[in-house]
Amino acid sequence: MAYVTVPKDLTKVKTKVALNLTKRQLVCFSMAAAVGVPLFFLLKGSVPQTAATFLMVLAMLPFFLFAMYEKHGQPLEKVLGNIIKVFFLTPKERPYQTENYYAVLAKQRKLNKEVTAIAKKSYQRQTAKPAGKRENPAHTGRKKADSRPHAAGKGGREKAHRTADNPLLADVPGRDMPGKGQSFLKER
Repeated sequence: MAYVTVPKDLTKVKTKVALNLTKRQLVCFSMAAAVGVPLFFLLKGSVPQTAATFLMVLAMLPFFLFAMYEKHGQPLEKVLGNIIKVFFLTPKERPYQTENYYAVLAKQRKLNKEVTAIAKKSYQRQTAKPAGKRENPAHTGRKKADSRPHAAGKGGREKAHRTADNPLLADVPGRDMPGKGQSFLKER
């Protein structure tokens, strides 16, 4: 009984066009014949026949290699392209370099600390009293009176209310109000 062997790996099976040859093999063999046969007839009269045959085979050999040679599923031109790229186009030494994400994070943390320190210094400079306007109670003997208006009928100064209309306490840092106070320091 006749039987047919079926290859296990069907990815390596190629479509045959004619004479049990693939399209690539037919094209390459035709080019080899177009170069080798005229070369043989041109050389046959001037050199011995064995030498002419040998030169014909040498001229046809590259075409045969392009038709038949295959490595890891790649034809010869791709293999040669890879060899040329590795040996001639890329640098000989390629140092292994990684991106150190820890160094980037450490640098960012250092910068954040610097910004926070600058912001704190700026805040302290803005809130500190100027040196020339400090009063010494020993010289005057009493505290300076409050010049702000007082509430009528209460006999003293009324506490300022935190409202949008009264900006007295809206920008004072250290208060438990959202706004321009120390909230910028807490976020960083």
